[in-house]
Amino acid sequence: MKRRRFLQLAALGMGSSPLVDFAFGREVQERIMTVLGPIPARRLGQTLMHEHILADFIGADQLAPGRYDPEEAFQKTLPFLQKLKTVGGDTLVDCTTEHLGRDVGLLGRLSQMSGVRIIASTGIYGAMNDKFVPRFAYAESAEQLALRWAREFEDGISPGGVRPGIIKIGVDGAPLSEIDAKLVAAAARAHRRTGLVIASHTGPGAAAFAQLDVLKAEGAEPAAFIWVHAQAEMDSSLHRRAAELGAWVEFDGIAPATVAKHVELVLAMKRAGFLHRVLISQDAGWYHVGEPGGGEFRGYDTLFTAFLPALRKAGASAGDIHTLLVRNPQQALALRPQDEAG
Repeated sequence: MKRRRFLQLAALGMGSSPLVDFAFGREVQERIMTVLGPIPARRLGQTLMHEHILADFIGADQLAPGRYDPEEAFQKTLPFLQKLKTVGGDTLVDCTTEHLGRDVGLLGRLSQMSGVRIIASTGIYGAMNDKFVPRFAYAESAEQLALRWAREFEDGISPGGVRPGIIKIGVDGAPLSEIDAKLVAAAARAHRRTGLVIASHTGPGAAAFAQLDVLKAEGAEPAAFIWVHAQAEMDSSLHRRAAELGAWVEFDGIAPATVAKHVELVLAMKRAGFLHRVLISQDAGWYHVGEPGGGEFRGYDTLFTAFLPALRKAGASAGDIHTLLVRNPQQALALRPQDEAG
């Protein structure tokens, strides 16, 4: 059964770089899953690793269909994606989970019309005092949750069959609560089955290392983990320590008021020799369900129009920028299931 599943994944192009199935002599190139289907990793282009299209903050217990007009959300969001495309953005990772308002139909339509590749999320967001954790997550085991998320990847999300390209979770801090530890364990197991990288809303370093401990116990490599909102940790030695272990360190709060801070964070990692473990983004966008007209929408262009010029002025090379926006996202998002075939 494991071997059969391995070959099914290989048919989608999910493996190492490149993956060779020696029993059949077939080479399979790395793939990344977008809302419009898998693409070769080499086609990913310049990528924003942590953004949002739409979010509903009412909470998992009150989430219900019909709380917003998908057409209004589409019309509000499309111009921002079109602008992103004109300034150089090729791909956007939407880090919105199901119980935070994920709408994969909207994502697919926006991707088709804007030309921006969009990557959807599976998983459960456990931060904000578990407001977005559905009741079933407390009753089910880590294995059952992992199977839920793996099924979304293997069978597609209904309706439409869109497959996620990332696992998004979140924790409230360290020590991990019982439910947060379960979500991390489930994410590790789902990663091993699917190859999807785990992006976890984290912040302080203590919570990042607590999660890495859970991943280790579950047999998942540190490279499967993205430390989301790492800019919240003031001790830069912890950024370096996580990168040395092999985890991804994501500075994703880029905004007009934080450009200088993020330039220094990136350059500090470059000086330490860990630029190859850094991801960058803005945590921008957000059609806010429940607010008139979707509320205030923050565009996706600041990284290209303000941050990159400042980074270049501070001494970053074209190669550095390619590493941050192209090479590292390719490496982080490429699908590499850990579970052995056979």
